[in-house]
Amino acid sequence: MKLKKLRKISRRNALLLIAGFTGTAIFPSISFAQSNQALNRINEITKGLGATESDIYLDLPEIAENGNQVKVSFEMDSPMTESDHIKTVYILADGNPSPNVAKFSFTPEMGSCSATTRIRLSKTQNVYLLAENNNGQFLMTNAKVKVTIGGCGG
Repeated sequence: MKLKKLRKISRRNALLLIAGFTGTAIFPSISFAQSNQALNRINEITKGLGATESDIYLDLPEIAENGNQVKVSFEMDSPMTESDHIKTVYILADGNPSPNVAKFSFTPEMGSCSATTRIRLSKTQNVYLLAENNNGQFLMTNAKVKVTIGGCGG
């Protein structure tokens, strides 16, 4: 068995390591993603008014084998008239490095409020759908997706 010699560490590298550990200890919210980022983002979008839980049709798989491509579909019952329509729909995820996943804009001329897309999820997490009505009301639903292979940074 051959013994390996330990490499000497320079003063510069030692100081960089110490600074890195100190920065991580002092500012942990910068160095690690927080689990409540999606809820904080929802609070920012709604300007603190919150959202009403709603029976929005949100189609997500319970288990995603690969987080690189997770199919998500939604559909909302809305008359889509000038006086009553869904204006914006946000999709947010609480386990990704950034909670913002997708944003859809709708107009009454579209006739319906539905969309299908594929999103990336880094790990098992909650996916939130937040819808804004033209009169400023917010509706929300969520679903948990178990990811077996991470898709973005995981």
